[in-house]
Amino acid sequence: MKKLVALILAAMTLLTLVACGPKIEGAGSFVDPYGTIENYDEKSGKIYNDVLGDFLTAYNAAKEAKTVSERFALMAIAEAKLLESGVLLPSTANGGNYAISRVAPYTATSALWGNDSYRYHNVIIATEPITAEHRTEMKAKWAELKGTGTYEEWVKTYLTDKGYTLKDTYTLGYSSDPQNWDVLATSKAADSEAIVNTYDGLYEYDSENVLKPALATSYEKKVNDDGTVTYTFKIRQGVKWVTSQGKEFADVKADDFVAGMQHMMDACGGLEYLVQGLIVNASEYIAGDVTDFSQVGVKALDDETLVYTLTNDATYFMTMLGYGVFAPMCREFYTSEGGKFGAEHDTADEEYSKSYTYGSNPDHIAYCGPYRVTNSTANNTIVFEANESYWNKENINIKKITWLFNDGEDALKAYNDMKAGTIDGCGLNANALEQAKKDGIFDSLHYISSTDATAFCSFYNVNRGIFHNYNDETLVVSPQTPAEANRTLAAMRNQNFRLALSFALDRGTYNAQTVGEDLKLTSLINSYTPGTFVTLEEDVTVKINGKDTEFKKGTYYGAILQAQLDADKVPIKAWDPEADGGIGSSSGFDGWYNVDNAKEYLKKAIKELEKVGVAVSAEYPIQVDLPYFAGSEAYAQRAQAYKKCFEDAFEGKVVLNLVTCNSSAEWYYAGYYPEIGSDGNYDICDLSGWGPDYGDPSSYLDTMLPEYAGYMVKMLGIY
Repeated sequence: MKKLVALILAAMTLLTLVACGPKIEGAGSFVDPYGTIENYDEKSGKIYNDVLGDFLTAYNAAKEAKTVSERFALMAIAEAKLLESGVLLPSTANGGNYAISRVAPYTATSALWGNDSYRYHNVIIATEPITAEHRTEMKAKWAELKGTGTYEEWVKTYLTDKGYTLKDTYTLGYSSDPQNWDVLATSKAADSEAIVNTYDGLYEYDSENVLKPALATSYEKKVNDDGTVTYTFKIRQGVKWVTSQGKEFADVKADDFVAGMQHMMDACGGLEYLVQGLIVNASEYIAGDVTDFSQVGVKALDDETLVYTLTNDATYFMTMLGYGVFAPMCREFYTSEGGKFGAEHDTADEEYSKSYTYGSNPDHIAYCGPYRVTNSTANNTIVFEANESYWNKENINIKKITWLFNDGEDALKAYNDMKAGTIDGCGLNANALEQAKKDGIFDSLHYISSTDATAFCSFYNVNRGIFHNYNDETLVVSPQTPAEANRTLAAMRNQNFRLALSFALDRGTYNAQTVGEDLKLTSLINSYTPGTFVTLEEDVTVKINGKDTEFKKGTYYGAILQAQLDADKVPIKAWDPEADGGIGSSSGFDGWYNVDNAKEYLKKAIKELEKVGVAVSAEYPIQVDLPYFAGSEAYAQRAQAYKKCFEDAFEGKVVLNLVTCNSSAEWYYAGYYPEIGSDGNYDICDLSGWGPDYGDPSSYLDTMLPEYAGYMVKMLGIY
């Protein structure tokens, strides 16, 4: 509740536009139907219902499904409604680009969800880049050995036999500093991808994608008579918490997971929705209806026994454990840093904030994982050194991890650093690709990096309230006049207009600016949840537009999603059943770009906008702002490609304003760092995305829920 109050107060202080503004002669006038609603949450709710009401209705029905397979099918139908709303355009996944690396393939987990893929203690690294030939052989062997627990040792022998020397350090580049070192109070990847190397979870995925015990040694599951489900974990004995200086502080015990869960719910850092409705009384505690945390379904029976009580048999529960919301927190260390629990944890209180230092930097957290942070210099270096008290220190391959900052302004920096041995691998952007070919190393060393399940998107702001960055009014200023911005607001509220924008973007050309022409389609995605993310476990019959439709056991999520899109006659190709050798896929092709569709949907939008007082023509175009990082040649070229697509498709009726961000920080503050929708300084934002937290489509779709429950809804300018 404290969070909601803070959000409302923040929203009341924002610079907003006068709804009418100066009239543009001949272009009509638009009056925002929500303009008189002063309460930000109420206004957000009404806008949400208008743009995403169909999605929410379908998604709520999916959550009432009686079987897992019915749930998956209904969620696919709900996602079709999300895509049809036009609030986002799926763009790319991570990976799918040319790369050169010293890191052996598949020596960190390739699990598609959670943060375990950023745990680097068992990666295997050579002193020289690994050749394409040897990498191909290792990948084939991984597929053969997967699940046997023998791949890691095989790789060591293989590389040594091939003449490589293995090393115990790993250096890589990064582009955004962690803002918060409290993993339980953040939802930003830049934070959690660093912190995950400082603690262990209950269970973690190994390099063969098998879920293995970590701080737990075993668990038991029990379905209770009342429908609740209990998971009882035995906690590993003898594990130590240490300070940033390596001094042993306390033993890890079951209560540390209770303390961590309570602090996560108190802090409301953005991922608390993962346990709402899942853990007994989690929603009630977060809402303030339950104030006694002992009533929440997480308890330590003794130092070695931890019990979670779930509201239902969520079959994906174990897949969630690699994510930060289930991290332990040393209660004694937290309180020594001024931390309090429940209503007393009030960071808005000035006196409390003065004494509360937990998570403010790496010196103010306790460590139970393989590494301690020994250096953290902003926009420069982060160093992780082996934790001498780590319970499994004898079995880690990497003793030191170094992150080196790269702001992206020099398109060849990562490549040159990789060649020099300064970092251990890099993706090849268009410039680096050309240089690698000139240097004669491309053919022998390159490989195509695997794509992951991340969904980067273009998001459309349907409730823009500010026109400069919220943190500094002098940065990233929109060129729109108040009257132009008012017309843009009307257009962005129109579903057909948003879909027209999506159909107009040639995402292949757009993506080629960063990955090169050869691979421009490889990392393209066409849905929010990957089409192959889950399959039906049994035959299922569901209604599509009122008609009973059967889907057989083994049907992919994407096929059901496409069936609903086709039934609704929305020309989005989110699933190709012939892709990937006939397996089917939602990625690797552009199923959205179609200039004819863009023109047709714009024509529909123009007719609808005329009815609300907005005339659109080449003489009176709609202005749309896209912030971009001008300091990066690749990102600047990508923005120019975006602009040209609009010029080609819309014949001057829609103008894309490329709003210059001179530093990566300015760019992030325009669209990535804002915590609430009303702080977004853009009409289109193409620098944010989502990766799954666990192995269920709800890991994606929950992010689009209203009332601050959905983390990505803020990208639409609401909540």
